[in-house]
Amino acid sequence: MSTQAADVPHPSLSRPLADQHGHPHLFHSLYHKTNSVLSLSADEKYVYSGSQGDDVLVWDKSTFSLKTTLRGHTGSVLALEYASERKWLFSASGDSTIRVWSTETHAPLFILHPHFDTDAGDLFSLAWSSSSSTLYFGCQNTSLQWFTFLPNLGHPPHQQGAPTHQQVLDKALQEAGIASGTATPRRVHKFFDSYPQYTRKPADLEARNPTASSSPSPGLTTPATGGTCLLQPNVQIPLAIIQIPPKNVIWSAHYGYVYCMALSPSIREGSDDQGGIGSSLRLVTGSGDATVKVWDVNSAVPSLQHTFDCGEGAVLAVVVRGDTVYAGCQDGYVKVLDLETRTLVRTIIVNENIDILSLSMLQSDLYTCSANGQVQRFSATFDLTASWPAHSGIILSSIITHVKLSSGKGGRGKAVLVTGANDDFIKIWDIDPPPKKQPDIEELQRIGPESQPDLSDDILVYALSKFISIPSVSGCLSYREHCRQAAIWLRKCLSQLGAEASLLPTGDTTNPLVLATFRGTQNKRKARRVLVYGHYDVIPASPKGWSSDPFTLYALNGYLYGRGVTDNKGPIMAIACAAAALLRRRALDVDLVMLIEGEEEAGSKHFAQTVKQHKETIGPIDAILVSNSTWISESTPCITYGLRGVVHCQVKISSGGPDLHSGVDGGAAREPMMDIMKLLERQLFKVLSGVTQTPASSLSAKWREPSLTIHEIEVSGPKNSTVIPSTVQARLSLRIVPDQDVEEICASLQDHLKSKFGDMQSRNTLEINISHTADWWLGNLDDPWFAALESAIRDEWGVEPLRIREGGSIPSVPYLEKEFSCHALHLPMGQSTDQAHLPNERMSLCNLQKGQAVVERFLTSVKDL
Repeated sequence: MSTQAADVPHPSLSRPLADQHGHPHLFHSLYHKTNSVLSLSADEKYVYSGSQGDDVLVWDKSTFSLKTTLRGHTGSVLALEYASERKWLFSASGDSTIRVWSTETHAPLFILHPHFDTDAGDLFSLAWSSSSSTLYFGCQNTSLQWFTFLPNLGHPPHQQGAPTHQQVLDKALQEAGIASGTATPRRVHKFFDSYPQYTRKPADLEARNPTASSSPSPGLTTPATGGTCLLQPNVQIPLAIIQIPPKNVIWSAHYGYVYCMALSPSIREGSDDQGGIGSSLRLVTGSGDATVKVWDVNSAVPSLQHTFDCGEGAVLAVVVRGDTVYAGCQDGYVKVLDLETRTLVRTIIVNENIDILSLSMLQSDLYTCSANGQVQRFSATFDLTASWPAHSGIILSSIITHVKLSSGKGGRGKAVLVTGANDDFIKIWDIDPPPKKQPDIEELQRIGPESQPDLSDDILVYALSKFISIPSVSGCLSYREHCRQAAIWLRKCLSQLGAEASLLPTGDTTNPLVLATFRGTQNKRKARRVLVYGHYDVIPASPKGWSSDPFTLYALNGYLYGRGVTDNKGPIMAIACAAAALLRRRALDVDLVMLIEGEEEAGSKHFAQTVKQHKETIGPIDAILVSNSTWISESTPCITYGLRGVVHCQVKISSGGPDLHSGVDGGAAREPMMDIMKLLERQLFKVLSGVTQTPASSLSAKWREPSLTIHEIEVSGPKNSTVIPSTVQARLSLRIVPDQDVEEICASLQDHLKSKFGDMQSRNTLEINISHTADWWLGNLDDPWFAALESAIRDEWGVEPLRIREGGSIPSVPYLEKEFSCHALHLPMGQSTDQAHLPNERMSLCNLQKGQAVVERFLTSVKDL
């Protein structure tokens, strides 16, 4: 293991938000001489530590003293797992056994042996499923094994005539196809009896692993059968020994040791999930083969769903939160993996070349524990918020638990981080949950029956408040995780409202699409299918100019304020709630397919490619509905039937030399700034006029005519008034209108600029870059779908809507029309004063609610089109 050179900048992209020399308060230390702490677990009363000295130490949380020692293993205790509903503690060891202990009496209950036909080697990892009463464990021989316990196993009978422990046990084992009271002695294995770095002491194989011919210790038998039980002298005898049957084994689950595992709930459409936690489970395993595997464990035998290749050496620790897996790897990397889209979200460089051996999470805060004794904390956006030297040795284990403070009364107590290392210390750190100002993703993802109002209690505003609180700013690396979490939240929200929802990955560096389908009433006639397009990303919102927090929904005088409330999160939620309301009334007779992207404000990168790739999944579409603009007034509703296209262009003129001093070279040098001013201000309107046959004086028309905007001029050098910049770059855009061809406009623009620059006979050079284009869109006023939407607006508002065209551009609308061969409709919900993209963005609560009602009317009316 090497350390990073002091003069090499740390390559991590995680921003330090706090003093890295500061750290949480050390609440208490526990010490047991010559006992490296390899594993940790905790219940309400005790902290359990698995030692290199073969024992499990039980520490009292109230007095921080050693309560007792659980003896029986003959090898290092490598993993601990607590089953709260059973009051059981599982311990896995290098002696190739798992022991089950009562946490109430601290007496041994069972011993589990891996499948007897093979030597499983060290047992590195454990995971307990309370829903199925199944224990999973990962082995040194690369196998994954499991055992399911009956509900009453290990508990005393509560009534006369109830089955005894042994009767319950015998029944469980009989159903498993195995017999109780039998165990095959562990044999020495040439390959697996080796001891990896950090976690092992030199093997005394003859002492720990009696050969097949060894004589067992006399007098140690199982209570019921008299079969041989290999226990140390003066150790309490468990109820029975259990042998894992061959049907409970997956051979070569990995191509390396199975170092770590964790369970993750998986939401399935139609499942009876409570608060976002579904009944479907996934097991996540990490291995020395540098992969993380995801297993469906909802049937008798786990089935492999997906394999992530981490590519950074062995995966030594995993922790799961919602749909996100954090995998701690060799060489100091944490891989952040998305279970929904099956993509790598982020790589966190914690300490390069220093292995990460344990991970823990408190809400959205990730704690990493490294081989150099350091603990580091990362926020939900992967910013480094704390770092401190926790141990003088290698940190091998960590957990989050709660302890009662001396003055505390009731409740779980104070959250603490417990770390264990090979310096023989257990340290308890006083930690705080992440501040509420940064939204707790777990809370944002949870819209369950207990936390959400009924639909009749305005779920629209409630859901919108959660949606707004996620700062999903696209095109900005520091907000990328927020965008992903917004997509995850929206997918779960739409699922709760009744849709079949999923995420469609668009690439490793771009935000996923949310695809959700509200299925209408099934009958003999094929239902019409309406595609709703929208976007969950927003533009940045500097606090300057805002009267309230941009990412906290604020209600004032009938308006809702917040970034994205009108563009486009408010309309998205209004449409979703309209479908949910119709579903609830059993009145949804069409399929409503919502396709919500996360890159609209950044140019809709990979949108078209992703739609093409998943077109079959999206299905056939009869009409497209968009709601991403505003009225032209405050009081009269509108319907939009046209959008302009856009061409974004960068024009750069350079001298090829250095910046010059204006006092020395001014007047003599050919200045790039003068060239670009002449080129743009004197000539550019002529090319537009020539292409469109429109006088340049009328190019400011908003709806029906093209326009030119020069957004920015950048210069090289220090921007001092005495400097002649060597390079000048202008950023401009052209808005194009129906019957203009975007490719022809781009070609004409470049040809004209090159021609006029050549006429200037300048020694400078010209570069032109077309960075983005979007086509125009014009609706069909004679289309029956248009008539249905116009009627829905009229019926809800009681007035005739104005037919308007919009000066802005939405690149995805004309593309979707061509891709699905159907017409698009545009329903503006907000008012002209909504301030989209500006401080104090807002939307009228009345407009939002009536927008939902308009969509309900529209969906009801188009079933027979």
